[in-house]
Formats: sequence, C-alpha cells, structure tokens
Amino acid sequence: MVLPPILTGCTSRPCSPHARSRTARRWALAVAVAWCAAPLSTGALADSPTVPAAPVTLPALGDSVGQDLSARAERRLGDRIMRAIRGDPAVIDDPLLLEYVQALWGDLLSAARQRGEIGPDLEDSHAWEPFLVRDKSVNAFALPGGYIGVHLGLMAMTTTTDELASVLAHELSHVTQRHIARMMGQQARNSWMSMASMVLGILAASRNPAAAQALIYGGQAATIQGQLNFSRDMEREADRVGFTVLSEAGFEPGGMARMFEHLQQASRLNDDGSFPYLRTHPLTSERIGEARARMGLDGWTQALRAQPSEHQRAAWHALMSARSQVLMDPRSDALHRLSNLTRAEEARPLAQVRLHYTVALAKQRIGQVSGAAAAMTQARQAALSLPAAQQPLVWRILTLSESEGLLEAQRPAEAAATLMRPAPPSPVTAPQAGRPELLLHARLALAQPDGTSQVDGWRDAANRLQTHVSTHPQDAAAWALLSELWRRLEQPLRAIRADAEATAALGDLPGAIERIQGAHQRFRRPDAADVIELSVMDARLKAWQRQQRDDLRDER
Repeated sequence: MVLPPILTGCTSRPCSPHARSRTARRWALAVAVAWCAAPLSTGALADSPTVPAAPVTLPALGDSVGQDLSARAERRLGDRIMRAIRGDPAVIDDPLLLEYVQALWGDLLSAARQRGEIGPDLEDSHAWEPFLVRDKSVNAFALPGGYIGVHLGLMAMTTTTDELASVLAHELSHVTQRHIARMMGQQARNSWMSMASMVLGILAASRNPAAAQALIYGGQAATIQGQLNFSRDMEREADRVGFTVLSEAGFEPGGMARMFEHLQQASRLNDDGSFPYLRTHPLTSERIGEARARMGLDGWTQALRAQPSEHQRAAWHALMSARSQVLMDPRSDALHRLSNLTRAEEARPLAQVRLHYTVALAKQRIGQVSGAAAAMTQARQAALSLPAAQQPLVWRILTLSESEGLLEAQRPAEAAATLMRPAPPSPVTAPQAGRPELLLHARLALAQPDGTSQVDGWRDAANRLQTHVSTHPQDAAAWALLSELWRRLEQPLRAIRADAEATAALGDLPGAIERIQGAHQRFRRPDAADVIELSVMDARLKAWQRQQRDDLRDER
C-alpha cells in the first residue's frame, strides 16, 4: 500500500507541536485514503512474492452488496472522516477552483442519475461532494459516503476538461457501484480490525499522533491480503461505468483514453512518487486497450487528431489548470520559477492567456503587485483574440483573480474598482455571478475602513451571505465572513451563532458547542429578537451534541 506523499507527515526534521498536529490530521486522511483506495490497487504490492493475491469474484451489480454496510452507515463513516480532515491546511477552499470542479461533477452526477446508477437510497444518503487537496502530486480518491478528493496536481497536469472529467467519472463509479461498501463488507467478514484501525486512527489523530500512526500501520498489516483481492475487477467496472457516464454527460469519450496515455507516459518519464494515482489505480496495457476499444478504431484515431476546442470549457480548464499549478506548491522557489515563465511567439491565444495568468498569480503570491498587474493586462490583451464563446468567462476569471490579488495586497479600493471594471462587449452572455463573487464582495466590504458610510455595505453583504448559507449550511467560509459582518453591525449573538456554524462546518463539534454554551452564559437576559436567535442556536446545539454522542458511541 503506497500512501500519497502529501499525507506521509513530517520529514526527518524535528516537528513543531503545530506540525505534529497537522501531521496527525494528515495521517487521518492517509488512513481514509489508504483504506478506501488501496483495495483498488495492485501497485508494488501485487508484484511482491510475500503477498499472494488470489482472485475473488465480485458480486454482480444486481446483488445485495450493502448488507454489511448500509448506504447510511457508509455516509456516517464518510462524515466522520471529513470532520477529521476539513480543518487540515491541505484541504483548501479556493472558490474559483471548487466552482469548476463542482460544475464538472454536477454534469457527471446528472448523467449517473439518468442512467440509474444513483438510486433513491444513494441519492438520499450520500453527500456527493468533491473537495480539493493542496498538493502537487497527481491523485484523486473516493471516500465513504460520496466524498471525492482531488489533488491540485491532477488538475494542473490535465490538458482538457474531458481528461479531468474522466477521472471524476471513474471515482464516481467507484461510489455508485458500492465498491467501498463491498470492500468493507469483505473486510468485516475477514477482520473487524481493519475497520477499527481506520476509525480509531482518525479519532486518535487529534489526541496522539504516535498512537494514530501505530494504528495505521497495524491496520495495513492486517488487511493487505483482503484489499488486493478486489482490485482488478473493481477497476474494470469503474472504467466501464465511468466511460459511459462520461460520454452521456456530454464530455468527449476520448478523455479517458487520453488521460491513461498521459499518466503512463508521465510515469515512464518521471516515476519519483509524484503519481500516487498510478499506485492506487494501476494502469495496465489491458485497461488502456479497453479504453481505446470502447471508442472504436475510428473514434480513437479521431480523438488523436482532434483540434483544440473552442468551447467555453476549454478556456475554463486552461485557466483552472494554471491556477492549480500556482496554488499546489506555495514554496517561494516554485512561485519564482512560475513568475518568470516566457511565451513562445507562435503560441495560440489561449496558451498565451494561460501563461500570462500563471505569471500574474505567481507574482501576486510573492508580493510583486505591479508585475502581477502587468501580467494580467497582457492576459486580457491576449483574451481579445479568443473565440467569442470563451471571452466572457475568461474576463470574469481574470477580473476576480486580479481583484483578489489586490485585496490580499491590502489595496481594497483598487480591488473594488477592478471588480467593477466593465467587460468588453460580446455577443455571448456573460457567466452569472456565483460563490466567488459573493465571498469576494463580502471580503471587500470588510476591508473598507470602519465608518457609518460602510454600514450599508456590511448590511448588504450580510444579507446576501445569510441567504446563501440558508441553502448551503456547510459553507464554512461564508459563515466565517458572516460572523465578522454581524460583529461589525453590532449584532453579537448572530455573530456568535455564525462563528459556531463555521466551526462546526470545519469539523470541530466541541468548539461549536462551546460557543453556543458561552452565548447562553453571556446573554442571560435576552430581548425579544435575541430569544428567537437563541432558540435557533439551541436547536443547532442539540444537533451537534447528538452527533457528538453518536461519534462517541461508534468509538466504543
């Protein structure tokens, strides 16, 4: 079993207490990833003479595969894993990147629903939520309950939307085909230690990193045999179902075959541990051949000869791939390297936009504000040569990114002016504002100097966020901004409630409970408005306490 490099904890250098805490959380994620992904792997272990891998026949798709772990039990386990890792710095919430991944994920989900891959039991029980991991390694993984982790390194190395969507479709199919439940059921029959080691490892991570690490190693040793037995059949099934979902979602079916080609070539050229996806999802010549065969000979030939797409999503992927390349490695030497990229004169307009955008983002993060502005200007100029279908989306991304950079540089007035800059006229309708605009507007409102002139801006931002969190109650970033806005608007009880919601959304139930209990101590004589807010907080407090009790009961 090979754990992703991002999740292997501290190096040989001594770790600070904070680093040890962060390492513990990453070990928790490592347990989840290893336990869920390793059964899909053959990797180096399959070649080891000390680990036999006897074939085991998978149950047919129509069989009852969830007898040992129901869909709701799987979701509860997934929720516990996510509560353990949401606060880890490696799990990031970049609104632009997350918006893009969610758009692809939504199309794949719709196709899976139409095909009947997601029945009522899975629809109601699973989260169906992708999340981002800040790491330059090429990896993606499925967790119990429909959570899908995507490394920024994977997004950076893919060249088209279809390639990235093919990986998401593959991971989605692992969930819809109940591969995790099948594996957990097999392990439950063979050894309860596998489940105990994973759950206890996650729970112990926040208390004792050394104990968590020991549990992880113990769990690995006890379950290697059972994990290897399913790998090839599960991978083939995920390939087959994922290919159909990918195609019916409107993506080019050649994306999966091209992704396999890229991964195989990259691993041959650079097998330095940067491709953990190849270890948890081994690429055999048989799988690559099957991916091509599904397209037919003519289809694969056409895919190889395809010209760059002028579709809007081609530009979207190019810029999000560039953004991932910058965000995946925050080291100064990596950022300086990206900030000095130069373009070839014959480069296509989209390649030019991507390069200037990459340089601008890198310069933003090393504090070169003027250089970043110049690179953004070059990106805009290159964008004028793009197909009309791509220009409005590209302009939106460039504007949001430049405004965000100016805000980070503590230039809120310039950031606000940039955000209000009109887009060039276009026959194509501009993309609707979404979560990135919502959060950025709130941050801009908070960045303005305190004063009566800002009260209306704070109130407007607070009202927008309040509407948003009513339909997206797990949005920790929105709750955190809302808490500060209510504080500025001198509504301390609402600020405390929003802070508690943000804390709970990040997985810290004890912290959320403590905040609500503190509010009761502070507001012993509430007015009529506060009584209503306190009643809402009481309901949330009971829900969190019930969840905490369930966690403790499962731990026993």
